[in-house]
Amino acid sequence: MHTPVLLKEVIDSLDFNDKDHIFLDATVGAGGHSAEICRRFPWIRIIAIDADKEALENAEKRIKQGGCQLEVCVENFRNIDKVLGGLKVEKIDKALFDIGMSSMQIDTSGRGFSFQKDEPLLMTMKKDLEDGDLTAYEIVNSWPKERIEQILKEYGEESFAPRIAEQIAKARKQKTIETTFDLVSIIKSATPKFYHHRRIHPATKTFQALRIATNDELGALRDGLEKTFERLGKNGRMAVIAFHSLEDRLVKNFFKDLVKIEKAELVFKKPLTANFEEIKSNPRSRSAKLRVIQKTNDI
Repeated sequence: MHTPVLLKEVIDSLDFNDKDHIFLDATVGAGGHSAEICRRFPWIRIIAIDADKEALENAEKRIKQGGCQLEVCVENFRNIDKVLGGLKVEKIDKALFDIGMSSMQIDTSGRGFSFQKDEPLLMTMKKDLEDGDLTAYEIVNSWPKERIEQILKEYGEESFAPRIAEQIAKARKQKTIETTFDLVSIIKSATPKFYHHRRIHPATKTFQALRIATNDELGALRDGLEKTFERLGKNGRMAVIAFHSLEDRLVKNFFKDLVKIEKAELVFKKPLTANFEEIKSNPRSRSAKLRVIQKTNDI
């Protein structure tokens, strides 16, 4: 069973009460947070969205056990305005973004998120691809070497970005880069031996960078935060769990700007993190940071 990160902290800081009617789960994933919210606050109407159709279907079954009103929509959270408009929802009371990928998506999607499995090099959150959808395959096989290097630096903070990009450009001239293992082999050949024996896998940062680029994750997050905050009613709260520095920095600055123009206030000044017991039982919670904001001015 998937264990939701910072579950108690999320529920406590969102501070649900009997005046709350609508909760938006912008990244429902495996549904852990929404399932507990549904169980504890059955009068809440939950709107759950996710770009991953399979994940959403599994989450729907889990959440419905709580008995609250639930509506689900397969959509990227950057289109939250479209989702809420379609449901004729003007205002929401509480919202959550859990930006990390679920272990289910990484382990079972078959779309190339994990460097531990030999899978097609897709890395897209969408299960059913349409014409024009970007994939990691397209990036590594057709994008300019300089652009790949930039992606690895900006989104992966990869110190060997120039060498990896150079090796990708060389390798694709010989043979199309089709699978995750093809890419892992290229990364290993481009990096020094000591880089292969550290705590994290040498492909970690490259895979992260390509996934972010493929799904325009930072652009989507910015859009999603802005549109969700617009829909929050006065005194409504929005919680965001981020797992790496790029996302957390974006969230931190977004919240800071809202506080500066007196549209919101921080629920707590510093982000909440997992305690020792949670990290011990769920190691992926180690890097999670939770930030929460409350809307003070609905103008």
